[in-house]
Amino acid sequence: MDWINLAISISGATIRMSAPLIFAALGGLFSERSGIINIALEGKMLAGAFAAAAVTTLTQNPYLGLLAGGLAGMLMSILYGVFVINFKANQIVVGTAITILATGTVPFFSQILFQNTGSTPEIPIGSRFIYTPIMIAWALVILIWCLFKFTPYGMWHKFAGEHPDALQTSGVDVIRTRWSGVLVSGFLAGLGGATLSICLSSGYTRNMTAGRGYMALAALIVGGWKPITAALACLAFGFFDALGITLQGFQMPKPDFTIDLFNQIWNFFVSAQFIQIIPYILTIVVVAGFVGKSRPPKALGQPYLRNR
Repeated sequence: MDWINLAISISGATIRMSAPLIFAALGGLFSERSGIINIALEGKMLAGAFAAAAVTTLTQNPYLGLLAGGLAGMLMSILYGVFVINFKANQIVVGTAITILATGTVPFFSQILFQNTGSTPEIPIGSRFIYTPIMIAWALVILIWCLFKFTPYGMWHKFAGEHPDALQTSGVDVIRTRWSGVLVSGFLAGLGGATLSICLSSGYTRNMTAGRGYMALAALIVGGWKPITAALACLAFGFFDALGITLQGFQMPKPDFTIDLFNQIWNFFVSAQFIQIIPYILTIVVVAGFVGKSRPPKALGQPYLRNR
């Protein structure tokens, strides 16, 4: 019975834990499909998580909090876009800087608003989401698949990342298309962060994204820059995350080996510290197996110059 309960618990946790990753991966899809590397997803998620928790705490309205989270991610994207699109700066360097900026500024604003640099006040259960962002995330997977498959807007993003000169020649501005992708990317990543703080948790805690922005980017790569396969990869990474969290509260059997070294090895592998790193180990293994098989957009990471 314990194993059945464990399986049910992990299944439910997998669906919940995959939702923030799906939002961020879909955001990365818009940006990277249009040719802009989005290593800044982590910072945008962090900003979204804090903004959502702060606004929900102050207004007791999770819908306003969710919107604030998306707008906070978009604000970070505006700063990112100015440097990488307008000033043609190195996208990886600027993306890393955006994440560092978010990590440093969030405690500052938290101190101003709540006199606490580490967390926001606990949000009552009646003022936070239970399922809504999770359902929105999966609905967006289908919507964005249709957008890229059947609409000119989706095709513009594909061409901006694959053949930007051809897109410009056809009369569609590549710079505007890339700006659109970066802004949508920031909003969706912010929603991913908001899901963490006002749906999966009861508020913001310091560095609560814990590398999920990078996991979402890994899922996007594993999924071949396609919405449905990226979402399935997020589901797999969500399973790894859920496995680590669930096993921490599950009483693992502890056999008594006759050799003390074996007991020490067993205790290490069932320890909370080791279980916590399982999602990241499995993420590295999966990405290492798939990254060479995925083909990125041809113009990904290449600044576009209209006059060339």
